[in-house]
Amino acid sequence: MLVVHENEIRSSISLGEAIEAVENGFTRLARGEVNLPPVMSLDLPEVKGEMHIKGAHIAGDDSFVIKLASGFYDNPILGLPSGTGMMLVFSARTGFPEALLLDNGYLTDLRTAAAGAVAAKYLANEDPQTVGVIGAGAQGRFQALALAEVRKYQRLLVYDVDPARSAAYAQEMGGRLGVPVTPMQEPEGLVRQAEVLITSTPATKPIVRAEWLHPGLHITAMGTDSPYKQELESEALARADLLVCDLKAQCFERGELYHGLQDGTISADDPIVELGELTSGQRPGRTDRSQITICDLTGVGVQDAAIATLAYQKALEGGLGSRLTS
Repeated sequence: MLVVHENEIRSSISLGEAIEAVENGFTRLARGEVNLPPVMSLDLPEVKGEMHIKGAHIAGDDSFVIKLASGFYDNPILGLPSGTGMMLVFSARTGFPEALLLDNGYLTDLRTAAAGAVAAKYLANEDPQTVGVIGAGAQGRFQALALAEVRKYQRLLVYDVDPARSAAYAQEMGGRLGVPVTPMQEPEGLVRQAEVLITSTPATKPIVRAEWLHPGLHITAMGTDSPYKQELESEALARADLLVCDLKAQCFERGELYHGLQDGTISADDPIVELGELTSGQRPGRTDRSQITICDLTGVGVQDAAIATLAYQKALEGGLGSRLTS
């Protein structure tokens, strides 16, 4: 079995390659070419912790992937990142393990950001001036960088419940993005100014109010991946001209759509589009500059299969990792 470490994985995959792999994964999913099991979750609310286990096999691939990803949201108090994890690659012919990707959650961050970029590619206006990010953590950084791969924007606004985190984000990301980054004291002004809004928090109560939405806005909401989390007021879903998600069955159980169904602001019979329907050309994305579009991302196992397969291929091609033998 090949063991590949985080530093090797980080140096071998570009954001552009990740976006391409994830987009192709969603296309294959929409075409019915993915074996996708349900998500397994283990919640530890007493320590604000959770573990998600996801995986998939893409038809024709020599391997299938199982991913373990944790989020322990008090970790920063201990000087630790809130998320970590690893991915396992198995032979699709024999079931034997082929690779252990000790990515420390990096591949999950990368594939999540890639999905956000894919959503923006099909749903955001082509020339946004102002982008807003709510949540100044690792994923807030990855999402802004990935968005820049598909949409060239002129400025970025950031809000976090911790103003110090917003300030640190602005100082770092201004240099990395080459655009001015402004910390905001409250989310309303950010939402009202943004043409593309990214929410990447573990919030358990809505941060974004429906009344703040405006024509032309695209929202990528990716923090709500468990039923107890919620970033958008459920009425915001009803205000969308086009409502998209990564996987309806999953979002109905654990995403922003779950709260919309519970509150009655949307129905399971509404014309909700899956992201793969856009990437495969089965359905159109944004068709009018004034549309309000929302994409609910809960993270789908096909993304993990796509990114882990790419990482494994890169490791084999580059002679990375070390062999673990029994």
